[in-house]
Amino acid sequence: MILPKTPDFRLEGRRALVTGGSRGIGLGAAVALAEAGADVVVAARGGDALAQAVAAMTAQGLPAQGRVLDVTDTAEVAEFFAQEGPFDILVNSAGAARHSPAIETRPEDYDAVMAVNLRAAYFLAQQAALGMRAAGRGGSIIQISSQMGHVGGIDRAVYSASKHGVEGMVKSMAIEWGPEKIRINSICPTFIRTPLTEATFGDPQKLAWVKSKIKLPRVGVVEDIMGAVLYLAGDASAMVTGTSILIDGGWTAD
Repeated sequence: MILPKTPDFRLEGRRALVTGGSRGIGLGAAVALAEAGADVVVAARGGDALAQAVAAMTAQGLPAQGRVLDVTDTAEVAEFFAQEGPFDILVNSAGAARHSPAIETRPEDYDAVMAVNLRAAYFLAQQAALGMRAAGRGGSIIQISSQMGHVGGIDRAVYSASKHGVEGMVKSMAIEWGPEKIRINSICPTFIRTPLTEATFGDPQKLAWVKSKIKLPRVGVVEDIMGAVLYLAGDASAMVTGTSILIDGGWTAD
């Protein structure tokens, strides 16, 4: 009897781009990919934080390079991929949030959130897929979405709308790109302790709301996301595309 072979989670010989990679979930993704052997390019808009993140990775012997990139500038993104690509893996962790009651949403807040969370996500995926297609070896695109792409939330109409858009985008792109072995999926975390969620965790009332929705006895941390990134990036998920992995502590179970 020939036993089935366990898929390999190693990523040697593959190039990965992590946007929004200088902190939080993006940094966690970059570390996970580099520890698995991928050659990682970490991209972010802020040069100082980016340099610190890359320095910390290289000090641990992890293969990482830093590139300053404004993901909302589509011309800059296209030029970046022309110069730096192709990549075998894209993890897009760039994100923005401006929370308020829906009735108080200002057009400039709506535009700012959509520009990062949906528009940039769309054209980053497009550019990554173009490079993967030209290289002819497929690849994996991972969008860091949110549980708010599956449910709604108080004061989160704009953010939720942007993440619901990401989920629909992922499904449609998966249908188009599957024949070329280009996979695209999303990871949908609950509230994770990062700089983006500091305001929420610092408000006792909001923190109580978060804890009341999570079924496990704690909130999320960056390390909770790293395994899913590693899984979706490599051959272990070779038959997975057009879907989302919810890392929400059971938030969406009811």
